Amino acid sequence: MSETTSYVISACRENGVKFIRLWFTDIVGALKSFAITVEELEKALDEGMGFDGSSIEGFARIDESDMLAMPDPTTFQLVPWRPREPGVARMFCDIYTPDGRPFEGDPRYVLRRQLKRAADLGYTFYVSPELEYFYFRNSASTETLDRGGYFDQTADAASDLRRETVLTLEAMGIEVEYSHHEVAPSQHEIALRYTDAMTMADAAMTYRLVVKEIALANGVYATFMPKPIADQNGSGMHVHQSLFKGERNAFFNDADPLHLSALARSYIAGLLHHARAMTLVTNQWVNSYKRLLPGFEAPVYVSWARRNRSDLIRIPEYKPGSETHTRVEYRSPDSACNPYLVFAMMLAAGLDGIEKEMTPPPPFEGNVFELTAAERSGLGITTLPGSLLEAIDEAEKSALVRQVLGDHTFESLIANKRIEWDRYRRHVTDFELAEYLPIL
Repeated sequence: MSETTSYVISACRENGVKFIRLWFTDIVGALKSFAITVEELEKALDEGMGFDGSSIEGFARIDESDMLAMPDPTTFQLVPWRPREPGVARMFCDIYTPDGRPFEGDPRYVLRRQLKRAADLGYTFYVSPELEYFYFRNSASTETLDRGGYFDQTADAASDLRRETVLTLEAMGIEVEYSHHEVAPSQHEIALRYTDAMTMADAAMTYRLVVKEIALANGVYATFMPKPIADQNGSGMHVHQSLFKGERNAFFNDADPLHLSALARSYIAGLLHHARAMTLVTNQWVNSYKRLLPGFEAPVYVSWARRNRSDLIRIPEYKPGSETHTRVEYRSPDSACNPYLVFAMMLAAGLDGIEKEMTPPPPFEGNVFELTAAERSGLGITTLPGSLLEAIDEAEKSALVRQVLGDHTFESLIANKRIEWDRYRRHVTDFELAEYLPIL
């Protein structure tokens, strides 16, 4: 029995844990789980637990449905919002086929493959996502709790909800950097402290569940829907990222005007080069493209800059010249994405830029939205896909997206999203009825 396994079993005994929830994620980022009792724990840690994968989105056909969930003991945490007696804990799982092979459709495995690729080159991939979300009175409407704005204090009706959420996250070993009211009414953000990408992907999944559980316990509803209110900002997941070699930030160069190394610039070039193709992963819902519109602090154009928040990629300057804080911020993902796939896709795009020694265009510090189409064309600035259908078509043509996701996840995601688009285009909206029925 390993030292980590022994710790988990001892921790269950010491905390009166009776049930352990085994968590994993489907291809669209929905958290799945089943519970075992503590009496089954040692067996689960040693052999895994079998389950039927045929009903999990993107997992398996009905004739090949048997899967094994192998708990990762390093992710063991008590679940603070459940009753203490008997206690409840959770662990994330890696998914395997019955013959012991990693399951290609497991998002954790997709990310693990890219992290190994980076590790083989000597790099550790660090990320910090800023996940935004809304509180509403219930799940059937968009009635807000307040009319507050960015960093508002007096008009912030949910500061206690955020406080309880932060305390719960910290109780589960997830470090929080800060929390605040966001720009839109009843919109909020809790930023998680920089860490390695696998730990952060698990933390992001936990974060979304904790936000929802605390809201539910307090009689309100929390949503990570990208654009729930038409005339307000949507909810993004800006991802700060960097590569480290040991203790040194490989993105840092003190002699560069932006403090960026040549490697960092090639990484940025890779992100820009693959931005359109990987938008299906970073923005996977029909509703995602209601957020990616001019005027709502979300990127539309494939460009980069030092300070400009209208660009797809920004170089934050909170602490200029600090090696530790030199990073790249990718701003298009929304907070309803699958973080495992998003982190894997961004890392792969950046590494492709490094390996091919790509060079990004000069950063554009003006307002991209104020440029004419001809001016943008002259600067080589393209646009992100404008709809889910366009994103599907772009991803389907990309060898890199297929390579990163693997054939199974790639084909499952494309099929899932084509079904979503077909359902959407058959739907007659309230807008169409109000706009056309009285006059046509």
